[in-house]
Amino acid sequence: MTAGTGARGIPLDQLLEGIEGALAELPQVPPGARPPVLGVAILDPDDEFGDHHGELVLVIGVRGRESLPFLRAAARSGAVAVAVKPGPSGAVAELAEAATEAGVALLAVRPGVRWDQLGALLRERLEAAELHADVHPGLPPGLVAARVSDSPGEELFALAEATALITGGIVDIEDTGNRVLAYSRSDDAVDELRRLSILGWQGPETYMRMLREWGVLDRLRNGEHVVRVDARPELGIRARLAVGIRAGSRYLGTIWVQQRFSPAVLPFAERAEEALVGAARLAAAEILRRRTGAGPVSGGAQLVELLTGRANTDLVAGRLGLDPAAGALVVGFAGPVESDAPARALHRDQVRGVVSVYATAYHRSALVGALEDRVYAVLSGVPEDRVEPALPVWVRDAVDVARERTGLPWRAGIGSPVAGLAALPGARAEADRVLDALARAPGSAAVATISELRAEMLLGEVVDVLAGRPELRHPGVAALLEHDQRRGGELVTSLLAYLDALGDVRSAAASLHVHPNTLRHRLRRATAVSGMALDDPTERLSCHLQLVLVGRQTRSPSPGVFTAVPAATR
Repeated sequence: MTAGTGARGIPLDQLLEGIEGALAELPQVPPGARPPVLGVAILDPDDEFGDHHGELVLVIGVRGRESLPFLRAAARSGAVAVAVKPGPSGAVAELAEAATEAGVALLAVRPGVRWDQLGALLRERLEAAELHADVHPGLPPGLVAARVSDSPGEELFALAEATALITGGIVDIEDTGNRVLAYSRSDDAVDELRRLSILGWQGPETYMRMLREWGVLDRLRNGEHVVRVDARPELGIRARLAVGIRAGSRYLGTIWVQQRFSPAVLPFAERAEEALVGAARLAAAEILRRRTGAGPVSGGAQLVELLTGRANTDLVAGRLGLDPAAGALVVGFAGPVESDAPARALHRDQVRGVVSVYATAYHRSALVGALEDRVYAVLSGVPEDRVEPALPVWVRDAVDVARERTGLPWRAGIGSPVAGLAALPGARAEADRVLDALARAPGSAAVATISELRAEMLLGEVVDVLAGRPELRHPGVAALLEHDQRRGGELVTSLLAYLDALGDVRSAAASLHVHPNTLRHRLRRATAVSGMALDDPTERLSCHLQLVLVGRQTRSPSPGVFTAVPAATR
């Protein structure tokens, strides 16, 4: 019986992410193989064998050595992996040996795992991967598996992963019956509660009874606040954070965050509780969407329309439940340019997940989406006359986590509040200018508002004009560059330091680690070579702007060193 199929398939190890270790083990994988799985088949001993090419075959109804004939038969029928339960006698070694001989991967499923639940989870992941491959045909199979969070079946798993990263814990998302809907991967040893919850896809009744006695469940059901549950070492249970998932007065489930242990107990992140509130809001929206079968509730497509000015503002605001005339603000997030397009798309989606949790925790109606290679958060209903002090705090936290998750120096630019959703295209352009200014300034802060970078933005735009109008430049600057390149001199560096120091020779000399008289000699030489009248304020300003342009175009990895500008740019 075929349980699911994915025409393109995804690698076995990525299909089993979060499953291996908790629900099953992979004691045998063919050397050097990451076989793509095209589908899942559930095979009962009474079934006739068909063609199982490229499938993961779940052998049910038999255990241990009794499953050996079916393992070999599945391999002969083209299966890339076979899942069996080793049984109480512990036949893993014999099964692994048989799998090695047959050339298939062996998945040893834990005794307490229900085959229907495992099959449903695998089928859901394959269908999600297939759907995503149709939407993103250029992505290799590995990245399709990594990005299936865009599809209905995997959104909660992606949220669990993002929440785990932000809180520093291990995450389970459960419904009102304490059944596990999604969970994060864990490289650490999990405690007994998490292990039993995932194995049975439900919180153990003995522990749930204790939580009821302690009043924890009542507190989770009756408000949007985070509850701390102390560790119970005698029960093998570590400390937890928990928050109820609610839609208005309706209780939809719970997010649990277990404390990590690797090799000692690790504390939760500093603002884990704040982020957990945002995760609960996102989980509520996704659970409601899955129950009703409605489209995505994140407003990603509508957000793009608002940011680009293509939307009917009143219509989109009505769909999203926003006031079109309320104050709004845009925060943009950008990383470095990556030549690998699939990796760039993956990192953007990872950052979008992180930003969604933080932004929703700060502002319930926040909209988060991606446009080109940048991620944007739109906050509607904020004050029009100021940026609230708490806003840069969560933005910095989001950037820190984004950098940790991607390993890349992501930045964030905060625009000024605008009067209404119709002004969002201009607000986005302002956030983009802040991001561009941050990128131009080496060693700059990771987060900035437009008010903090207004001077840098003005300078950047003036220099950009100068870059596109070579006829406006004084030929003396090019002469200085050619002199330094030909003779190994430092006239350009010395002149720029002097102008940056507003003509203070001693300060400029100190920054260059030379004697003031040495700098004075270089300045006289620079004047002679360039023919520029540095005592003229206008010409001095012109020279300074051109040297700033030179520095941005030709700065080498070593601070203060310039190379000649190619003739085409002079």
